[in-house]
Amino acid sequence: MDTEIFAYKEMIMKRKEEVPIWERKWLTIDEATAYSGIGGTKLRELANKNGCPFAIWMGNKIHIIKDNLDKFTEMQSRI
Repeated sequence: MDTEIFAYKEMIMKRKEEVPIWERKWLTIDEATAYSGIGGTKLRELANKNGCPFAIWMGNKIHIIKDNLDKFTEMQSRI
């Protein structure tokens, strides 16, 4: 059973590495930083605000919805 779980995790990680950042729907903070040029600290600060349009919390992990981040940054003159 543990072997099956390990193989499944490896498959997911390999698939994640094969999909370029710009084609992903959700990004980690580090990926969103590389993609947008916005610092990780600033992204976390924005994601912590109520009503943040581009962040989803899953447990204690933040996921950034790439399309919503694009829309958000297009509407801002200063971040």
